[in-house]
Amino acid sequence: MKLLRQLTGIAMACTFLSGSVAAQEMTFFRIGTGGAGGTYFPIGGIIANAISNPPGSRACDKGGNCGVPGLVAMAQSTNASAHNVNAIQAGQMEAGLSGAATLHYAYNGVGKYEGNAKPDLRIIANLYPEDLHLVLPKGKTLSGLSALKGKRVGIAQAGSGTQIAVELIIADHDVNRDNIDEAELGNNQSAERLADGQLDAYFYAAGTPVAAMIQLDSTKGMELYSFTEAEVKQANKSVPYYIPSSIPKGTYAGVNYDVNTVAVSGIFVTNANQDEELIYQITKAMWSKTARKLLDNGHAKGKVITVETALDGVAGIGVPLHAGAERFYREMGLID
Repeated sequence: MKLLRQLTGIAMACTFLSGSVAAQEMTFFRIGTGGAGGTYFPIGGIIANAISNPPGSRACDKGGNCGVPGLVAMAQSTNASAHNVNAIQAGQMEAGLSGAATLHYAYNGVGKYEGNAKPDLRIIANLYPEDLHLVLPKGKTLSGLSALKGKRVGIAQAGSGTQIAVELIIADHDVNRDNIDEAELGNNQSAERLADGQLDAYFYAAGTPVAAMIQLDSTKGMELYSFTEAEVKQANKSVPYYIPSSIPKGTYAGVNYDVNTVAVSGIFVTNANQDEELIYQITKAMWSKTARKLLDNGHAKGKVITVETALDGVAGIGVPLHAGAERFYREMGLID
C-alpha cells in the first residue's frame, strides 16, 4: 500500500501542475513488470519511484528524490517477461523486467522466438536471481517431475518467461500439454486455485519471498518440490540461463527444509532507440543514495540489487548494454 501511495503521489503531482511547473519538460517512462502477486511488480514500482523526479519535486541536493529531473516513471502490471520484451521492441513501453532466458531467446530469435527476433532490446542492469518454485498442497509430495503426468498443473501465464522455461524443463521428463491438465495463470490465481483444490501443483519463477506464496503458506499451507541433482543438471542443460539455486528453509515459515531448484536472473531492459542521455541519467539514478534506501526497505530482493552486481552474467546473455547504461558503468570503472 505504501508503494501504491507513492506512485499515486507521482500521478497527482503530474495532474496538478502550476503554471510555472507546467513549463518544465516532463517525460513519461513506462516499465513493464509482472503480476501483482509476484516480485517484478513491487521491484518495478521501487525502480520507478527511484528514477522519477516529477516537475515541481524537490531537487536531490535539497533533500528530494535523486531521480531524473522531469521524469515520471510508472510500473505497469503485465504478463511478465515475454510480454515485456514484445512491448519494448514494439515501442509500447520504454522499459521492462525480463528473465535472462527470455531476453536471450527474444534478442537472438531462437526457441519460441525463431523468425521473430527482437533486435532492439538492450540491457540497463542485472537485478536479482529468480528462483523457480514448484508449489504443492500442504502435506503432498512428488516422486519426480515425471510424476506430474495426469495432474492439474499451473504453468504460469501465457507468454511469460516462466512458462517458456517450464515447458522446456518438463519436456525432458516426458511431461507436456498432452498429458497434463495445464492452467495458464498468474501467481495469485495459481495460489488461489491450489488452495481451493483446483490445482495439484504450479510453477512460478520469482525473487523470494513471493507475496502470493507467503499468503498461501500462512493460510492453507504449502510444500515446495526439491529438484534432484539430475533434474537440476538437465534443467540447466535445456535452459542454460537457469542455473542451480536453493531456497533456504524458513524463507516461507511453513517450509522448514532447504529446496533445491534452478534460478534465472531478472534483467532491467529497454529499447536501443531510447535516448542515450536519458538512459544514462536513469542508470545513474538507479544507484543513487535515495534509490539505495528504497531498494533496501521496499522488498527483500531489493537488498541484493546492487551496482556491484549490475553487470553479473550480462555478457553471457548475448544482449548488448544500452549505450547510456554502458557509459555510466564505464565512468564507474565497472567496464574497462
